[in-house]
Amino acid sequence: MDQETTTRTRQPVLAPLRHRTFRDLWIGSNISNLGSLIQGVGAAWLMTELAASNDMVALVQAANVLPYMAFSLLAGALADNFDRRQVMIWAQVFMLVASAVLAAMAYTGLVTPWVILAFTFLIGAGGALYNPSWQASVGDVVPRGEVRGAVGLNSMGFNLMRSVGPALGGAIVAAAGAGAAFGVNAASYVALVWALLRWKPETKERRLPREHLPSALSAGLRYVSMSPALMKVMARGALFGFAASSVLALLPVVAADVLKGTALTYGLLLGSFGLGAIGGVLVSQRLSTLVRNETLIRIAFLGFAVGVEGLAASKLLVLSCLTLAVTGACWVLALSLFNVTVQLSTPRWVVGRALSFYQTATFGGMALGSWLWGVLADAQGPVWSLAASGVVLFVGVFAGRWLGLAEFGNLDLDPLGRWQEPALRLDLKPRSGPVMVMIDYRIAQGDVEEFLAVMRQRRRIRLRDGARQWALLRDLESPELWTESYHVPTWVDYVRHQERRTKADAEVTERVMALHRGDAPPRVHRMIERQTVPVHDDMPLKMTDVA
Repeated sequence: MDQETTTRTRQPVLAPLRHRTFRDLWIGSNISNLGSLIQGVGAAWLMTELAASNDMVALVQAANVLPYMAFSLLAGALADNFDRRQVMIWAQVFMLVASAVLAAMAYTGLVTPWVILAFTFLIGAGGALYNPSWQASVGDVVPRGEVRGAVGLNSMGFNLMRSVGPALGGAIVAAAGAGAAFGVNAASYVALVWALLRWKPETKERRLPREHLPSALSAGLRYVSMSPALMKVMARGALFGFAASSVLALLPVVAADVLKGTALTYGLLLGSFGLGAIGGVLVSQRLSTLVRNETLIRIAFLGFAVGVEGLAASKLLVLSCLTLAVTGACWVLALSLFNVTVQLSTPRWVVGRALSFYQTATFGGMALGSWLWGVLADAQGPVWSLAASGVVLFVGVFAGRWLGLAEFGNLDLDPLGRWQEPALRLDLKPRSGPVMVMIDYRIAQGDVEEFLAVMRQRRRIRLRDGARQWALLRDLESPELWTESYHVPTWVDYVRHQERRTKADAEVTERVMALHRGDAPPRVHRMIERQTVPVHDDMPLKMTDVA
């Protein structure tokens, strides 16, 4: 069986549920998602009663997704440097408290449009903090071969709740008011908090100190920017989120103004979107074995475009529900594939940050789109706004020519684990530095072209893993002698740099070693920089240790 066939072997849809920890967290997450969807219906419908403009209604969706753009990077750094379980517990408790306060304010008549937006933003902030840790934990609780299935199950669970939650939320709002919907949401967090408290993840001894927040964010940005496959995911995710956000942002307006319905109508429309998304999860398992990733993404863009144009043209509830089922299926096809691509293209040390950058790009596109489509709906009407977003989605189909998604392959992103810290004759502290590393190679003239090609890959790996000022030098007097050089800020950064090497990177190292023609292995020079600094203008120079 070749690599392509191996990566496309179909896994049973429910296979990840046999792992107890994943099963407990999945059930708890679905209960929490149900409450969040009920709360979303209450907030959106209450806004239609309190505010007269379409852009205020659309801002509810924007306030929900904006925190994912604003706080995901911070949340990703926390997910990679702290106990993910603790981060998730605190995030859930924060959302529970915010939802309870909003419910109390609704019952006492203190809710205004800006209060709705503020608390929607706060609850979204808790979700933004929770999401990278939860998504990064998927690879900790299921085997790598089941990550795609686990991400699909998460999407299926969320959209199963979407299929019943909005209709249930509409019924609750119609019967007992928005305050009851907010109260149900507050209670829904309890199950997930309980599941998190029961989870006892394996704790790994931390040999190196935690990265400072600016350094951790810089490392994550550097890794993503030096990974072409991830950059393409970010760009396509932002474009899809921007265009597709029109549906969820304007759906309350479609229900109230176009279809002349009630909160229950809005719930039925959202439920149709959710049912379509469940179908999308089931179909994606089959499609992934038949077509390439880029083809699947193009199908998602095209299908969503057709669905949103159909929604814009529809004046009947049944037809609107059918078009929303199509958009729901394409929504989950795209977002779940983006998520899986990030997870399977990123080693564990930086996966939380990579997911947070993806979420920032995608939810940033959604936040911008929600606001823009709302403004356009205010000026030209919701039908014109939806139709315009469909045109952007059609453009997204052709964007794959430049931003095509790669296949997953069978990259082994576990730590290589071959490097051993050298015995030093200087007493260095972890913060000692800057450190310069130089590696000497002897390359035959006939191998220079191949050597340069391999070193281009080597440079990307070095910079991605934390090196700075990378350079490749050739000796003028001995042309067969080549020297690779780079800097790291401190000794502990050098150790981190070496330990970030993955088994997939070993192929590049082996190709370099095969080209080296010396009698001994390439010589490595590890040096700490020293500078001569004048203490006073009238005093002789002294050697000063700047480590």
